[in-house]
Amino acid sequence: FLFQNIFMSFSDLYTSGFRDRNRDHFAAIVRVALADGVISDEEMAFIKRTAINLEIEDSEYQHILNNAKDYPINPPAEKKQRIERLYDLTRMVYADNIADDEEKELLKRIVIGLGFSIDEADTIVEKALSIIDQGSDEDAFVEAFF
Repeated sequence: FLFQNIFMSFSDLYTSGFRDRNRDHFAAIVRVALADGVISDEEMAFIKRTAINLEIEDSEYQHILNNAKDYPINPPAEKKQRIERLYDLTRMVYADNIADDEEKELLKRIVIGLGFSIDEADTIVEKALSIIDQGSDEDAFVEAFF
């Protein structure tokens, strides 16, 4: 009985942490969309698809849209997972087919927040944008960083 209670509490913590990381990642995507002050129809479609994929609840979805800056970046520990997040974020920059300076600058700050080196942030952003611009899928994107 005691073992079961301990196991359940660890399981609940993991589930809660996983949800928090998804929520924070979603908020980062919304911040990138808002970097130029407007969420285009293409960006909104991407946001909605991402919310479904990350299992963001409806009530939380609306709160994040209105308060995206209130959420931390919350980087994953593993490099591959950080690159997968970078993939989503970079796709958001190109969702409206325009990678403007505000979005690039915000992406750079998020790259640093994800745990990438400050010295390499500009290079990582340019490489990520270039890979997405070429139409690469997630697997090719991740592979390009290894």
